[in-house]
Amino acid sequence: MAVGRKMDTMKTIRWGMIGCGDVTEVKSGPAFQKAEGSSLVACMRRNPALAEDYARRHQVPRWYAHADDLINDPEVDAVYIATPPSSHCEYAVACAQAGKPVYVEKPMAVTFAQCQQMIAACRSAGVPLFVAYYRRSLSRFLKIKELIDSGAIGQVRAVSVLLSQPPAPDELDPLNRSWRVLPEIAGGGRFVDMACHTLDFLDFTLGPICDVSGSASRLAGLYPAEDTVCATFVFESGVHGSGTWCFACSAATDWTEIIGSAGKIGFATFENRPIQVTDSSGTSLIEIAHPEHIQQPFIQTIVDELNGRGTCPCHGETGARTTRVIDQILARYRTHELEKRRHEGN
Repeated sequence: MAVGRKMDTMKTIRWGMIGCGDVTEVKSGPAFQKAEGSSLVACMRRNPALAEDYARRHQVPRWYAHADDLINDPEVDAVYIATPPSSHCEYAVACAQAGKPVYVEKPMAVTFAQCQQMIAACRSAGVPLFVAYYRRSLSRFLKIKELIDSGAIGQVRAVSVLLSQPPAPDELDPLNRSWRVLPEIAGGGRFVDMACHTLDFLDFTLGPICDVSGSASRLAGLYPAEDTVCATFVFESGVHGSGTWCFACSAATDWTEIIGSAGKIGFATFENRPIQVTDSSGTSLIEIAHPEHIQQPFIQTIVDELNGRGTCPCHGETGARTTRVIDQILARYRTHELEKRRHEGN
């Protein structure tokens, strides 16, 4: 039976999950059990003891230590890939070849080229590919889009992004360093891991970015990845944008402003702060709480699409656009780092 036909008639999507890290404990894992028409039936982690522990704590019927075993489980209908980015492409292609719809964590892959491989494999197999840019389904961010679409701040002219954080302890430990600052695993540093959320939401709200330039540095030199990034970009609509991301400072800042002809909207991508709307009448604050399991609304859209009841707002093509923008921002930095390593090797 064709995958599309199977999904149309299925009442409960039975999920298998590859990777049982921190993101799956509250943000995503339980949401597969709580979304309507969804069930998490299997999980996988290379450490068998940790896989078994996750399954026991989250009431998951089966666990595996090998991804292929989960992917080929006949009782798994769709697969959620929650591993670091370096393995997203490999696992997504394997899922596609097995005829299983794929839901992959963000960023979609280490490079745009890998994203294209994933898209091609899923298209060839006739299975859908979804990417975990879940802010596209959160009420707080949907409200921002609604305000902009309704003309609350007039015509959008410019965007300004600032995200700064001090280094985290696990990034400074050379013996047990977080994968998030290892370029060979993450594709870069925390810029890649975190900026993608803001860039994707801006794509969702203002349309695709078509012109990008950027610079990056290892100013503190505390780990192998870049720690400071600046970029300018232009959307297809003509809106201009700029961003600064610094992960080698003492103070934390998380603020994005969308500036229009009749006002502006400010918001935090990660912090739990109200939306700030400023127009000719003054400034107002809009408080909208996130759900307990922050990915649940987005997962519901995936389940609904697989059941033929709706549409998920982020597919492979959409997710790949953000990775392409990140590649363009880091292009000169990556070239410089590669040349430096070659020189040091001579």
